[in-house]
Amino acid sequence: MNAGTHIPAPGDPSYDIKKLDREHLAAQALFNCCKGEGRTDSCDHPPIPSLILPEPVHGNGTNDVDFPDYAGDHARLEAQFGHLERPSSPDEHAKDAAAMEHTAEFFDPQNKSAAMIRESLAMETLHDLLDYVLDGPGSVGIFDATNSTLDRRKRVMETIRARAGAELNVLFIESLCKDENLLEANMRLKLSGPDYRDKDPEAALADFRKRVEVYAKNYVPIGEYEERNNMPYVQMIDVGRKVISHQVKGFLSAQAVYYLLNFNLGPRMIWITRHGESMDNIRGKVGGDSELSENGRHYAQAMSRFIDSKRKEWDWHQSEKVHHTHFPPQPGDHTPPNPYWGDADGSPKNFCVWTSMLKRSFQSSEYFDDEAYEIKQMRMLDELNAGMMEGLTYEEIRTKHGAEFKARQENKLQYRYPGPGGEGYLDVINRLRPVIVELERMTDHCLLIGHRSVARVLLAYFQGLKRDEVADVECPLGMLYCLEPKPYGVQFQAYKYNSVSDWFDLLPDYQLKREPTLN
Repeated sequence: MNAGTHIPAPGDPSYDIKKLDREHLAAQALFNCCKGEGRTDSCDHPPIPSLILPEPVHGNGTNDVDFPDYAGDHARLEAQFGHLERPSSPDEHAKDAAAMEHTAEFFDPQNKSAAMIRESLAMETLHDLLDYVLDGPGSVGIFDATNSTLDRRKRVMETIRARAGAELNVLFIESLCKDENLLEANMRLKLSGPDYRDKDPEAALADFRKRVEVYAKNYVPIGEYEERNNMPYVQMIDVGRKVISHQVKGFLSAQAVYYLLNFNLGPRMIWITRHGESMDNIRGKVGGDSELSENGRHYAQAMSRFIDSKRKEWDWHQSEKVHHTHFPPQPGDHTPPNPYWGDADGSPKNFCVWTSMLKRSFQSSEYFDDEAYEIKQMRMLDELNAGMMEGLTYEEIRTKHGAEFKARQENKLQYRYPGPGGEGYLDVINRLRPVIVELERMTDHCLLIGHRSVARVLLAYFQGLKRDEVADVECPLGMLYCLEPKPYGVQFQAYKYNSVSDWFDLLPDYQLKREPTLN
């Protein structure tokens, strides 16, 4: 909000609550109580209006859930924390908001000023999410908030039912950590998050421990109340060691539970590459099942040596972390030994190599030591089948099947090759879903030696690309991609084969981009 923005208030001729946009309402919710207790500054502004919500709907049409009336949520907060003074100018808004750091004190229920900010912003965010799902392009929304009290969860449900009725399915997901080693690991991982980044790690860890204690004061686990009122929920204990589900209905909710059952935070490397150069690559032919060229075999040999060296380097790094973890933490030492590293006997992590059933793919894996690597072939990793166009060049397709060439050029994602076995990118996406779920589930390292369409789908998934970008991701031969799942995203690195050095060069700051050709 700009400093010169005028927000009309009750009594102002230009005031109309229905015309206030969400940016202004969010600003009002945020800055209504930023000063905190103990300030004596005078305030000439009239009271900021309450958010106007629809009348509550009691029950959801399928069961008798009588939620308290929390419509007019901001008004309730005004009444509860009405003694707090308000900033006197937009400049003071920004100054006070910036000064209020997200330390443990900010999350303390006894901190009334912070409590009002958190509650107001939570409800405003929920309304933005409902706007996205009910009136915008969205079909799924994730309300990522603590929601650790029964009061908050009641309010969330009442607000959703008031606006969406019984048509919008709701699934609560609760994550509990009972394992002390895992809890310690999670606390230290928090040090690399936005709240504590670049701060003294010892002080940050102490503050986060205090924040957890503050949450525990009012924490009410999901369970009895939700079951009594038929509210769907999933409770995940120790990152999947135990999963409890209740009243889960509908396709998307069931898929969410399936994902959580296969989810893990174990550190591992996921490598993705295309096969080495094949004879059909030299001829420019689509599909087929040709063998590797001489250059392709050089690539496969170098790749096996390179992966072997990176595996040893990764194991050494994890071992060093085990031996140099300090308490209290030191700068750069964010996490203790990860509970998932290595096997139960302390030996290094297993490494899988998956290929397709096509010659050029499994031949690219032949130089790996099958005693040190678990090598498997799977048809799900096969290249997109070009149907009646298999074995043709793109130029031959353009000249002999001009209409098909144009149709694919106009919408590659939706296009499917004609003829027996013909596929499109949507088919490849569907058959790769079990592969992706397994990659999410497993704690082993994995190298996938696939094909252009397969590599595009996998990279798009792990890099969070939009569906309409999948079919055009640039993915040439000779590239090796490494992804390491992290608590705050995926660490991505790209390496390019150097035929002169017969090794792989790291490409710093590499970004996936659109393919310049029509392949």
